[in-house]
Amino acid sequence: MKRQKRNQIELAFNKGYMAAIKGRSRDLCPHQQGAARQEWLSGWREAREDHWNGYNMAACAQKLSNLA
Repeated sequence: MKRQKRNQIELAFNKGYMAAIKGRSRDLCPHQQGAARQEWLSGWREAREDHWNGYNMAACAQKLSNLA
């Protein structure tokens, strides 16, 4: 059975979100340009907003699993 290929844009968002949860800088984005970079940065920004709004790590992880 073949495995479905993951949506690269969705994966970039999730990786950006996780990077922000771990306190990493947005300068560490692995994508240089394009839609994947924009989604990674969007995920990073959303996680930072969640952190500022008082979400703890467990709530952020739960939110990310609900988005997937």
